[in-house]
Amino acid sequence: MTHIAVLGSINMDLVAYVEKAPQRGETVTGREFRTIPGGKGANQAIAAARAGATVSMIGAVGTDGSGMRLRETLEHSGVDTDFLRTVEGQSGTAHIVVDDEGGNAIVVIPGANGTVDHLSPGDEGVIASADALLLQLEIPLAGVLAGAQAARRHGVRTVLTPAPAQPLPPELLEAADLLVPNEHEAAALTGRADPYDAAVALLDLVPEVVVTLGASGCLYVTRDAEPLMVPAPQVTAVDSTGAGDTFAGTLAVALAEERPIREALTWAAAAAALSVQREGASASMPYRPEIETQYTA
Repeated sequence: MTHIAVLGSINMDLVAYVEKAPQRGETVTGREFRTIPGGKGANQAIAAARAGATVSMIGAVGTDGSGMRLRETLEHSGVDTDFLRTVEGQSGTAHIVVDDEGGNAIVVIPGANGTVDHLSPGDEGVIASADALLLQLEIPLAGVLAGAQAARRHGVRTVLTPAPAQPLPPELLEAADLLVPNEHEAAALTGRADPYDAAVALLDLVPEVVVTLGASGCLYVTRDAEPLMVPAPQVTAVDSTGAGDTFAGTLAVALAEERPIREALTWAAAAAALSVQREGASASMPYRPEIETQYTA
């Protein structure tokens, strides 16, 4: 079985469902409120575990009630939490508004995630034993860089989701193997609105890039092959929260299993399509048999 290490955030998502998201200064009435375990790191870990990998989570939760629930949610999905720290204070939270078209707007408050600015004893060993390391940007850049450089030292493939979008230090890009931005993040990183132009520009920084395009699928580019466009299954979206994390986590598993790139991308797109048809982030992520059914349909 493949082993995926994840270094990243763990949040409690506070989700309000509304017909239409409020504009600045506007108050609207929602139809439902839910608390759902999430965070880009935890989401990717759960997605990878449900896709069939052995997964180790490196990160931090607080001593509040959310911290215990977040840990239990990861464990229930089969994620190893031996290297998940508990630190004094609040766990991370994400305040999310989801409209009736499945779109979302998110405010993240780091909480315990803000303490993950270094590797703790044992973390590098976990990374070294993995087939791939998944990284995102909801923990301090210093922690992301430490993880990426540890992976590079041990020849472990690094898959970086550059979200929330922000300038990336050259030393982080030098340690990244595959960058997985969505089209907005790709534009923010390059200043180029066209996804293809942005993807090509990113190849000056990293060897491989996958730009996710929502309902339009994804675009894969590499330095030594022709670009590849993979469509997404056409479905009715209920909640797109966590779809990108589902894609990244599932893609890491497929690549670790040495699937051909087109097959790996199609498999990940199938998983993401399943996730957007359900509410929540981690709660929406499909299990391997579901992905295989969607993939072969």
